[in-house]
Amino acid sequence: MKRYAVMLSGGTGTRMGDSVPKQYQRVKGKMLFEYTLQSLCAVAFEAIVIVAAPEWVDAIRQVLPDGKFLFAAPGENRQLSVWNALQVLKTEAQEDDAVLIQDAARPMTKPELIEACLEKLEQEADADGVVPVLPMKDTVYLSRDGKCLTQTLVRSEVVAGQAPEAFRFGFYYRATEKLLPQEILTINGSAEPAMRARGYICTIAGDESNLKITTPLDLERFIHELE
Repeated sequence: MKRYAVMLSGGTGTRMGDSVPKQYQRVKGKMLFEYTLQSLCAVAFEAIVIVAAPEWVDAIRQVLPDGKFLFAAPGENRQLSVWNALQVLKTEAQEDDAVLIQDAARPMTKPELIEACLEKLEQEADADGVVPVLPMKDTVYLSRDGKCLTQTLVRSEVVAGQAPEAFRFGFYYRATEKLLPQEILTINGSAEPAMRARGYICTIAGDESNLKITTPLDLERFIHELE
């Protein structure tokens, strides 16, 4: 099984309230995505596809380490960005190869977690994908209208998913393709196409330090971790 990776770096980061997308903001002399890329490059991949807006490609190229890097354009939503990357990989990856999907805004992802995702996929012959998850510590409720509580969920049956996520390329390519052109616009997470295709998605233990930078407070926490 060969390994490929996709790093999603095409978001606009509107929740950060800044004109520069969060993944390109500088922290301790590096753009945020560089920390994420460093962890990816600590694991052996045949190639890494970077999804980025054209105006950022030159800046990214200037800081790339040795290795094979390909580029794809962002889509209208996250999963269309993933689809664009899969299109780039379709001439490279084979049916049972692994494709790992990672957010550029996860600078604290450890190489060990990346490796654990890939190893689980390689070891589980029946698995179509692997997702790191965290148990819920608080009481979990369902709110159908976002204003009042509808019901209490069974906490032991609810988990929080993280990236990176790993999938078998052929299965995941077809699962995503089936959602075109409209259903794909409703997808929120990378594992959702695989689940809709009734794939067998394994879980592994996530990492509480694997923070996704979404708000200014998240960025402050990351800066504090570096000090």
